[in-house]
Amino acid sequence: MNSCITGLQWGDEGKGKVVDVLAEHSDIVVRYSGGANAGHTVVVGDSTFALHLLPSGSVRPNTICVIGNGVVVDPDILEMEIDKLAQRNITLTSRLLISENAHVVLDYHKKEDQLREDSLGQNKIGTTIRGIGPCYADKVGRSYAIRMADLRDIEKLKSQLRNIVEYKNKIFAALYNAEPISADQIFEKCKCYADKFLPFTTDTTEFLHKSIVDGKSILFEGAQGCLLDLDHGTFPFVTSSNASPLGMPAGCGVPSKMVDKFLGVAKAYTTRVGAGPFPTEQDNEIGQYIREQGGEYGTTTGRPRRCGWFDAVAVSYAVTIGAIDSIALMHLDTLAGLKEIKICRAYKINGKETTFFPANTTKLSQTECVYETLPGWEEDLTEVNDFSDLPLNARNYICQIEELTKKPVTIIGVGPKRNQTIFRQ
Repeated sequence: MNSCITGLQWGDEGKGKVVDVLAEHSDIVVRYSGGANAGHTVVVGDSTFALHLLPSGSVRPNTICVIGNGVVVDPDILEMEIDKLAQRNITLTSRLLISENAHVVLDYHKKEDQLREDSLGQNKIGTTIRGIGPCYADKVGRSYAIRMADLRDIEKLKSQLRNIVEYKNKIFAALYNAEPISADQIFEKCKCYADKFLPFTTDTTEFLHKSIVDGKSILFEGAQGCLLDLDHGTFPFVTSSNASPLGMPAGCGVPSKMVDKFLGVAKAYTTRVGAGPFPTEQDNEIGQYIREQGGEYGTTTGRPRRCGWFDAVAVSYAVTIGAIDSIALMHLDTLAGLKEIKICRAYKINGKETTFFPANTTKLSQTECVYETLPGWEEDLTEVNDFSDLPLNARNYICQIEELTKKPVTIIGVGPKRNQTIFRQ
């Protein structure tokens, strides 16, 4: 079986754990979008792994890990992740494949990201300053893009970098009055990147199609979440790639029809990092309670996440555009201790009620949430391993989410560890 795992909210839903758990039964795990701006956390026993570029299945010693063409690769971050895993006796030497068509994040991308965000002042988008957006912009612009395959011809690359850096320095000086960067320094780093990563670099699209013919089980892993999708999210407060399942075919070269199941991951509440509309946000004691109980601080940036009630309108939208078959509901344990729990079942915009999410910043800023209120529970859920053993109010809460999203909740997370997972199918 081939499966695709994506987030149904604004990222940070717990995809890392779900992918890691399901990777036990997969031959290959493919990361198909995003870059080092993603933060996927995997907990194995007492060890915690924070992954940004490597697929979340990488901690499984027998799983082949693929970084697809839709990912923008920061070689510095990738090297650091590989080294950290090696320090824990997890080696990727014979099981990591990087698409030769994946674009490379270089120092001038990060500088451009920082300068642009600083120039926006109060209108900042809230990027991670990892150079992701500028790298994707160069990809679309084509003329100043560097791909992994370009590391093979080092002399040609040297000429390319001189032209690119000359252009970038003109932009930096004219728009931001910033100091120039050195093409030679970047080239020296690229020579090191070539030595380290060319052994892993290949045509991953060919590899994946051969694997499908051979009957291998493949798990496709998305980054961020559907509501951060460049085309279908809350633009401009989105990421720079198609973070929904719609980005999977382009991001790895495998058509959606070759995927048997699409699983969407959502938190039992809602969070968001950075700027942008957030209808169910609770900028109050409730939001702070959820933040502290759930440890809601960014894996990549460490920034406190904005927290709020579960938004069934937004999740239903993500389910619809992603053709999601079932939902993995994570962090249910975080809500323990709340006397009442709310679910947004509809929006009211200009006096009219709707249950379809308007991925439009202006409309969302005018949204009033229509809530259903359910009784909470006091019991600790972290030791529960069967749905029937959950408190009645917790079960009712899940059933109400199923009713509103019209999709079954088949996996429930009650803690960060692998065994803190309830399977209903």
